Amino acid sequence: MSSPQPNIPLELRPDHPAPAHPSHKTLVWETLVSAAIMGVGAAMAFGAVSISSEAGYGGVGANFLPWLVAIALMVCGAVLLYEARTGGYRAMEEVAGDEHPDWINFVWVSAGLLLNAALIEHIGFILSCALAYVLAVQGLRRAYGKPHNTWVVDALGGLAIAAPVYWLFTKFLAINLPGLTTTGWI
Repeated sequence: MSSPQPNIPLELRPDHPAPAHPSHKTLVWETLVSAAIMGVGAAMAFGAVSISSEAGYGGVGANFLPWLVAIALMVCGAVLLYEARTGGYRAMEEVAGDEHPDWINFVWVSAGLLLNAALIEHIGFILSCALAYVLAVQGLRRAYGKPHNTWVVDALGGLAIAAPVYWLFTKFLAINLPGLTTTGWI
């Protein structure tokens, strides 16, 4: 076991190889990602301007959280931009696995999210969230090479998660979520 070397920079330690310098293409992508994160933060700040700042319960207004997230995104984007423009994301570890995106499983997960958004008003919160769960789990199982003939188990799992969440919001917190019936239970 080697002793720690706290005052020697990581790239100069004999037990750690010097990091490779990223290519120009990598630096451009890192810069674009950083700018995009700052852009999302700026867009959230633009949207937060239109939200009422009138203080509610706890002394903060409805625009507090959007402003907090917007500022955090802009700060994170600025830090990433600094890193990208001064040599790239130096502390980024090499990712193990396939070098190509797994588009089919991405489609499974995306379909779950998009169908949830499209169907929530028509089939209710519980069924649309259970469907989103089933499709997302199927995509993730396929991505990891696990058995994916578990539709019934996944559907029951999705219902077991979505139903209590729905009941908690509608019955205990009095927050209206789209239901399948007017009873408030489904």
